[in-house]
Amino acid sequence: MPIKFIDGLPIAEKRVFIRVDFNVALDETGQISDDTRIRAVLPTIRYALEQKAKVILASHLGRPKGQVNPKYTMKPVGKRLAELLDVDVILPEDCVGDAVKKLTADMQTGQIMLLENLRFHKEEEANDEVFSKRLASIADVYINDAFGTAHRAHASTVGMVPFVAVRGAGFLMRSEIQYLSKILSAPEKPFVAILGGAKVSDKIGVIENLLSRVDSLLIGGGMAYTFLKAKGIEVGKSLVEEEKIHTARKILDRAETKNIPILLPLDHIIALEASAQAKPSTTQGASIPQDLMGLDIGPKTQARYIQEIANSKTIFWNGPMGVFEIGAFAQGTMALAKAIAQTNAVSVIGGGDSVAAVNKAGVADKITHISTGGGASLEFVEGKELPGIKVLEC
Repeated sequence: MPIKFIDGLPIAEKRVFIRVDFNVALDETGQISDDTRIRAVLPTIRYALEQKAKVILASHLGRPKGQVNPKYTMKPVGKRLAELLDVDVILPEDCVGDAVKKLTADMQTGQIMLLENLRFHKEEEANDEVFSKRLASIADVYINDAFGTAHRAHASTVGMVPFVAVRGAGFLMRSEIQYLSKILSAPEKPFVAILGGAKVSDKIGVIENLLSRVDSLLIGGGMAYTFLKAKGIEVGKSLVEEEKIHTARKILDRAETKNIPILLPLDHIIALEASAQAKPSTTQGASIPQDLMGLDIGPKTQARYIQEIANSKTIFWNGPMGVFEIGAFAQGTMALAKAIAQTNAVSVIGGGDSVAAVNKAGVADKITHISTGGGASLEFVEGKELPGIKVLEC
């Protein structure tokens, strides 16, 4: 069933509850260090304000574990939102209750309110029906524009939706669905997927779903060492999921049967440990000495992967190629980010480290679509039904 979007719904003079993802990064002083998630939803908010809606925004922030914790108040977010929109933002003390009901009842068209942290109530993550109805009672229209939480069946993403008469999604959600659906159903060929990160276990479902769609799969990061060990290659003290070696071998066999090349590192940047003080060196081949660990892909691997990227028409990338947080082991990730930016391919990137890489490389504006939901985008590409999207279907 199709989903309706905000620009196809009657929202003028209505109380429009927009579930956003304002789970932003905060520094030690409690100030916002990255407002990307706020900026991402501004088009939806601006549209609602232009349509003379009464805009009620709701989000979680951090992990307060169902308790009121001033460290995770939405007030810094409200302040930044007011600056970006150049409007006053109403900030109630809670997200439910009589005071909130009164404030929302008194709202004027074109006003905007940001509710206090949803996760100050344990009922949010529990998808409690009573709490869901309390949230729904202040809304005439429900809009979900928080793709990053669409894989969670919480009160604000699923529970409250049936109790609001009109429902739909925002522009950010539309963009996420369109681009992620495109790479699954109609990718322009050749389609290259790049997967990194620490664990094979996090990506098994994704790999299995992509193997029937991609023309090649490039693997890096910690998960590469499990695959290399499955092929009988010595990986030293590198991160290996021993219990997933058999699974990795099965994936390699399946890919070979389907004639889909899985590219693994040809060389590595290695060291005794993953630290800023470590002295990196480069292997000549794929094997790693017993007392050392692989911490990034080497120059031969970079060149091979970049060649594959350059010939592609569609790219999906999730996960770094090495211990990206440490400069000496970030070169592989950075090189791939720049290579992707130089192509004319449709490029879709998801996952915090991959997104950080394109931002750090200064090429974010050259990427077709940067997903705002790491876990959600992985589950979508894995072929799973996301409850926060399913519930919006009319």
